[in-house]
Amino acid sequence: RTELDGKGGVKPTGEFREFPVQAVYRAVGYFGSELTQIPFDSKHGVIRNDAGRVLDDSGHHIPGLYATGWIKRGPIGLIGHTKADAIETIGHLMEDQGTWWQPAAADEAAIVKTLDDRGIRYIRWDHWLNIDKAERALGEPQGRERVKLFNREEMISIGRD
Repeated sequence: RTELDGKGGVKPTGEFREFPVQAVYRAVGYFGSELTQIPFDSKHGVIRNDAGRVLDDSGHHIPGLYATGWIKRGPIGLIGHTKADAIETIGHLMEDQGTWWQPAAADEAAIVKTLDDRGIRYIRWDHWLNIDKAERALGEPQGRERVKLFNREEMISIGRD
């Protein structure tokens, strides 16, 4: 436990209390990372936006670009805030439907060909099943359902290999 120290801070009391719990979750928040060609507020770690619509340096909405979650507002809030935040962004995305870019070839095969032609390593359903199996195997020795993988390259490697 802690108590106020009379100087605007806190100090430990030396007293400890134990509470039985079934799970503990770490919720520390993450400072956003800049993406190339996306306007970024490096002071707050967010993509510059107005209610989810990404803004250019002049403050104008960049058509087709949206942000939600912590990259939209910073590492604050709980799951409910994130859901409401996403609903707001999706609402604007739907309002803007008339300005959406239309690809020359929108079928699934064309999308996969574009990714392959550009050398982008992506995850298909069968790849995800490999990742799921690996995460479950990592969790088993710890008596957990799974241990999540977070590193993108590791996930792609496990999924595709």
